[in-house]
Amino acid sequence: MGMLCAVSFNRYGRLYYFDPGELRPGVGDRVLVPTDEGPEVAECVWAAQWVTEETGGFPRLVGLAGDEDLHRDERRRRRKADAKVAAKRLIRAHELPMKVVGVDQVHAAAGGDERITVYFTAPHRVDFRALVRDLGATLRCRVELRQLSERDSARVQGGIGSCGRDLCCATFLTDFEPVTVRMAKDQELPPNPMRISGACGRLMCCLKYEHPLYAGADRYPRNGERVNTPDGEGRVVSRHPPSETVTVRQLTDGAVKRCSLADVCRPRIAHDSSRRSPRQE
Repeated sequence: MGMLCAVSFNRYGRLYYFDPGELRPGVGDRVLVPTDEGPEVAECVWAAQWVTEETGGFPRLVGLAGDEDLHRDERRRRRKADAKVAAKRLIRAHELPMKVVGVDQVHAAAGGDERITVYFTAPHRVDFRALVRDLGATLRCRVELRQLSERDSARVQGGIGSCGRDLCCATFLTDFEPVTVRMAKDQELPPNPMRISGACGRLMCCLKYEHPLYAGADRYPRNGERVNTPDGEGRVVSRHPPSETVTVRQLTDGAVKRCSLADVCRPRIAHDSSRRSPRQE
């Protein structure tokens, strides 16, 4: 048992968890976190609090950010913004089919040369050797270009999903697990790409979350099957494995009701009928 806090380098960006040590940062406080390039400024988005998990393996905060740290962080953000503008301008000048999605800036640990990494997307492989040369001359530093996939692009840029919340890949999702169309079919989702695709254009990662619940859907009556409910006989309209319920339309008056799986399950009904019947002597 120990204390943890969550920080983010960008607003609505990925959360990173740290041991606050003797510090007690609150929401909105700027703190220094350890990185490979030295301490960096981040914003605390989850105040330090006690947790039941073991916190021995989490890195510890370096301290609270001072005025000098904040000024250095502001200069770095401006430098990244200028590099992004320059990259977009030179891409248009070279007429390359590229889209800049992010820029990162690092300094060598021992005060070496500055390095700027430009992340981009493109429909195919691009010869950007001339672009790197001109961009390095413009920014007067070492420049690297890295092409990202659609999913990595969504992770870097962030955004809002169809659920109305921040993208999972940009907040907490660390690994991309395989997602198949079969998962959407098992969850009885429409095979419309607009309905089951995420911001990256690929199948939504959240299809993986509830799929184990649908793996045992063979216990449920099929859609259109006649079942007996406490209110009479009806037909199954839809199934809801996460809540273990089914929606049934009554045959008598056409009323639509949601019933628990136990109320329409044949083994449960047979068991209740055997208990109500008189015991054979």
